[in-house]
Amino acid sequence: MRRVRMAGCVLALVVASMPSMSAQDPVATFSILGYDPATGEVGGAVQSRVFSVGNGVLWAEAGVGAAATQAIVDVSYGPRAIELLRAGLRPEAIIRAIWDSDPDPSPQQWTKEGRQFAVINQRGETAVYTGPKASTWAGHAQGKYATAQGNILAGKAVVDGMIAAFESTSGHLSQRLVAALEAGQQAGGDTRGMQSAAILIVGKGQGVWLNNDVVMRLQVDDSGQPIAELRRLVTSWNARRAKGQQRAVTTPRP
Repeated sequence: MRRVRMAGCVLALVVASMPSMSAQDPVATFSILGYDPATGEVGGAVQSRVFSVGNGVLWAEAGVGAAATQAIVDVSYGPRAIELLRAGLRPEAIIRAIWDSDPDPSPQQWTKEGRQFAVINQRGETAVYTGPKASTWAGHAQGKYATAQGNILAGKAVVDGMIAAFESTSGHLSQRLVAALEAGQQAGGDTRGMQSAAILIVGKGQGVWLNNDVVMRLQVDDSGQPIAELRRLVTSWNARRAKGQQRAVTTPRP
């Protein structure tokens, strides 16, 4: 599978008459991108007080890297970042190339200076841009193999707590990413509250079935406790994964 976009509704049916988010609505949110050098998996997780935040924020390609685009969102940043990662550009060069080439045709209140986006490559190197006009509080923090970013947050403790949780949590990449969201929420999270969350992880040939690079793709599109629901799903997934690994070890070969 070449390119993976967080799209569609995974946990509920999409109703055709449901109103869509305006192209001018800022996606105030907090997200994290992370890489696991032991497995080669890369991905991200996100939470926001908007409907279906995963639909357009998270992007990833196995063996290439991942990206997150939020705040005054230009969704094209996601696939462009993946394309430039595939071409071998470093994350910092990608951030600059995409931002510099943005024609910024929108009104001043939706200027590209209000955008926020992050990139991580297959070596765990990161870069992130938080525009000076992103809604307060807006900022980011970077750690080893991870970058956390957000806007309309309670403060810097949100992104700092996310990196600390990611780096101190053991287990599968999914568990570390969800722990980061939980830490961000505990520090105050999105000051408007909670509504949706999502996680996307890819790895070369590591998805279920054949020719599948998608390790995990989950969305909680509308919930009073989206991170808790995402945690439940991730815990269930890891339990099933552990049972599968145990069967593979204990099943005698013919």
